[in-house]
Amino acid sequence: MSGHSKWHTIRFKKAATDAKRGKLFTKIIKEIIVAARMGGGDIESNARLRTAVRAAKDANMPKDNMERAIKRGTGELPGVHYEDFLYEGYGPGGVAILVEGTTDNKNRTTPEIRHIFSKGGGNLGESGCVSWMFTKKGLITIVAEGVNEDALTEAVLDAGADDLANNGDTFTVTTDPPTLESIRSFLEAKTYKILNSEIAMIPNSTVRVDEKHAATLLKLLSTLEEHDDVSKVWANFDIPDEIMERVSSMQ
Repeated sequence: MSGHSKWHTIRFKKAATDAKRGKLFTKIIKEIIVAARMGGGDIESNARLRTAVRAAKDANMPKDNMERAIKRGTGELPGVHYEDFLYEGYGPGGVAILVEGTTDNKNRTTPEIRHIFSKGGGNLGESGCVSWMFTKKGLITIVAEGVNEDALTEAVLDAGADDLANNGDTFTVTTDPPTLESIRSFLEAKTYKILNSEIAMIPNSTVRVDEKHAATLLKLLSTLEEHDDVSKVWANFDIPDEIMERVSSMQ
């Protein structure tokens, strides 16, 4: 399994804990507000908002919460002004890292993210320093229990997706971003259980990370994701399975 698939699996497991603490709801609400502010409140014509609302539904967010967030974004209700950010840097072992999120105060968020990088054995870089190493893709996570992999592979190919990865208890389907929603709907119609779907930054190549740096790297990635303003973290690492199992169990 490639590095990004491994980290995607870890992130998804962490999301269940975040949801219990309410942190996941807060991050999704911020994304809905920004998406509605930038593209309007019509879900059908606003692809970013449609993806954010889909994430809210996957997290079992109450409909009222979603509707209020959309109205805050369109200005129908008062609310905090959020803006997107994308931070780029390097982690232990020379791994490239992208940090996406929304904030109401970049003057606060930037030094906090820089401190997390520094404390975690990495460094925050300039804009553009690593983003060229990634390609934007759609990811769909499917429950593996009871699924015939050959049948799923055929369905994924029929749907026009790019790739399918077996992560053990889940499968990850990779698509072009514009086809994410249509491929998800196709697979749902085939009765596959979808856990979530999102637009992701997939590394074009990976950096092999040894055990000396693996635990520190995963701790840095986790700490970045736990920041209230951060929504997603992407990295181009490749950690051997046996090392990943040992260090991820300690996260």
